[in-house]
Amino acid sequence: MRNLLFSALAILLLVSASSANEMAKKQKKMRYTAVPASQATLVQEGDSKAYCPVCGMTLPIFYKTNHAAKSADGMKQYCSIHCLVEDKIINKADLAELKVVNNSDLKFIKAKDAFYVVGSNKPATMAMVSKYGFAKKEDAQKFAKANGGEIKTFDDVFAMVSSELKKESAMIAKRQKKMQMMGEKVYNKMCKEVHVKFNSTAQAKTYISKNKLCGELKGKKLQAVGIYLSRR
Repeated sequence: MRNLLFSALAILLLVSASSANEMAKKQKKMRYTAVPASQATLVQEGDSKAYCPVCGMTLPIFYKTNHAAKSADGMKQYCSIHCLVEDKIINKADLAELKVVNNSDLKFIKAKDAFYVVGSNKPATMAMVSKYGFAKKEDAQKFAKANGGEIKTFDDVFAMVSSELKKESAMIAKRQKKMQMMGEKVYNKMCKEVHVKFNSTAQAKTYISKNKLCGELKGKKLQAVGIYLSRR
């Protein structure tokens, strides 16, 4: 009987260790900006609420650089400050109550009150230079000490992004052109034919996922097909 108990305990410990190792591997593979979907606050409404309304990228994957704002059509949530600025300047969106994710607790705070660490060694979103927001200056200083970067205000960052918008948009356009070509190949190989006209990548991705157009397509391939369908 004792041997059976020891054997059962050993098996339980092995299973637990295996589960812990798998979880550690998943966390290691996860992009630095990402959080599990269960930890991401989505302030948008509707079927496309998990996607940036400007570029269509999945918000939880870039959550640590997420921004949000109130518009005439309701709340909008962006993958980055680049997309917020693009929406405001290029799309002429009337935005108010701007917010950013506080990297200390993953909650939204007023962007005007945030301390941004700009140029750290952590990955940038829709830009060449990374920008992460914090509610407390001491948290921003601690992050900058560990990862590099300078502490700036929201107004500083907004002005910086605005001045670099044309250059960064050109860079993004080149990347998205390649993604569009990839998306066409994936669509022709893996997806059911569809003749719906999509107004945005977010709308296309929502339709793909909701209707299982390409099976269980996710990640980069889903983004690529979404870009292709919204531009063809």
